[in-house]
Amino acid sequence: MTLTGHMLIGQHTVAGNRAAIRGIDPATDAVLEPAYAGGSAEHVEQACALASAALDAYRETTLSGRAEFLQSIAEEIEALGDELIERAHAETGLPRPRLQGERRRTCQQLRLFARTVRAGEWLDVRVDTAQPQRQPLPRSDLRQRQIPLGPVAVFGASNFPLAFSVAGGDTASALAAGCPVVVKAHSAHPGTSELVGGAIARAIKACGLPEGVFSLLYGSGREVGIALVSDPRIKAVGFTGSRSGGLALLQAAQVRAEPIPVYAEMSSINPVLLFPAALHNRARALAEGFVGSLTLGAGQFCTNPGLVIACKGPALDSFIEATAEQIKRQAAQTMLTPGIFKAYESAVNTLTENSAAHIAAQGQIGSGPNQGQAHLFVTDAADFLADHNLQAETFGAAALIVQCASDDEIRQVTEQLEGQLTATLHLDDADLEQARALLPILERKAGRLLVNGWPTGVEVCNAMVHGGPFPATSDARTTSVGTAAILRFLRPVCYQDFPDSLLPSALQQANPLHLSRLLDGHREALAHAE
Repeated sequence: MTLTGHMLIGQHTVAGNRAAIRGIDPATDAVLEPAYAGGSAEHVEQACALASAALDAYRETTLSGRAEFLQSIAEEIEALGDELIERAHAETGLPRPRLQGERRRTCQQLRLFARTVRAGEWLDVRVDTAQPQRQPLPRSDLRQRQIPLGPVAVFGASNFPLAFSVAGGDTASALAAGCPVVVKAHSAHPGTSELVGGAIARAIKACGLPEGVFSLLYGSGREVGIALVSDPRIKAVGFTGSRSGGLALLQAAQVRAEPIPVYAEMSSINPVLLFPAALHNRARALAEGFVGSLTLGAGQFCTNPGLVIACKGPALDSFIEATAEQIKRQAAQTMLTPGIFKAYESAVNTLTENSAAHIAAQGQIGSGPNQGQAHLFVTDAADFLADHNLQAETFGAAALIVQCASDDEIRQVTEQLEGQLTATLHLDDADLEQARALLPILERKAGRLLVNGWPTGVEVCNAMVHGGPFPATSDARTTSVGTAAILRFLRPVCYQDFPDSLLPSALQQANPLHLSRLLDGHREALAHAE
């Protein structure tokens, strides 16, 4: 496929008229072609008008039809073959095997949502039949289902050019819910975005769906993004990125005449708690696992473990020593963009200049552009508690170890943490009571709790939670990964005393979709889905 440098508004390729974006190979700083001229408020208007026009037809597609559409997107992405991997590699510097795995995850995610759509449980059908003889007042016939919120704006992420971008989790879950989607591509990988956007457009055409089900826009500044969130036809936003970017979208969404939800994943340092027995028994093994997780992908994961909490003593000293040895051997890695590299360098310099944190180890210095050097810092609990800046996320392979004098200091440090995507506990049997005492705090602080594992790596499945209290996300009730992500883009509607022929098929008396429904307070047996 020849890259055009154009936006995709419905089934039409459209040239932008604002400042152009070009991909940059972070490994060489080479500028990539073609140029992608940015969109304007007029282009946002066109895309949102098409999305609004497509809504009512798309949201009432059959469950099987919508599932086939999601599967078709996966097939079209796979059909792009090596062209997609090579372009993504050129725009991000990510290794090809990592990108091949990410493509696999993206397609698996689409197919998982296809199965979810077919099953229909997300419709959450509830039926309370009429009770005309009830005293002192009769009860009406009441039936409830979930319907899509409406068109959704999705913002692509920098660190996952496939799984959290144009056809990533936000887009997949919104389309599964029945919402048309307008994507603002991330400026770091415009060519990758065009390839994937074209795959979605081909799937729409093949499945005979309205063209407004999907559009793809570009923009180098905030014009397109703010216009998109401010458009009255957009009813929800999905975002993965920086705290400042997420808060800007939140503000724009809240000052609208009709405020809308923004599901933003923004910031997390993913604390790791090392309990005494585990630390005593396997300090060196823990150090090896920690450094592997910290430096994976140059530390450019939202679940990167950036904070370690443990009690002072010989066992922690051994862990710090072993971790420092590992860090010193780590080669510098190419970061995603020059901008991300500069932000990492700035954050590391800020920690270096903070008298409360001292450098325990540094990785090897890179020889090429945009190569992040791993860093390990150490501080005391008293200093950590006194300086909120020590909680700032460093997006890259840098971590801070907090040495605590007692279990009470561990509790204080844990209580002061901001909201997190994950919290990890490394423990042995002798640590269970101490861990149990901290669990209520950790449950309040994080969306996913791990025991004896590492947080980098998010399984796409039914039970996964990739979310957490602010600032990890803007809405702690939700997840952006797993089948529950569909719930973000739905709302309930109740139908009272409707004739059966006027009801949506999911609510009709004969249950033609064979859904598992809550009928007069009892769960109907699950029959075969459509």
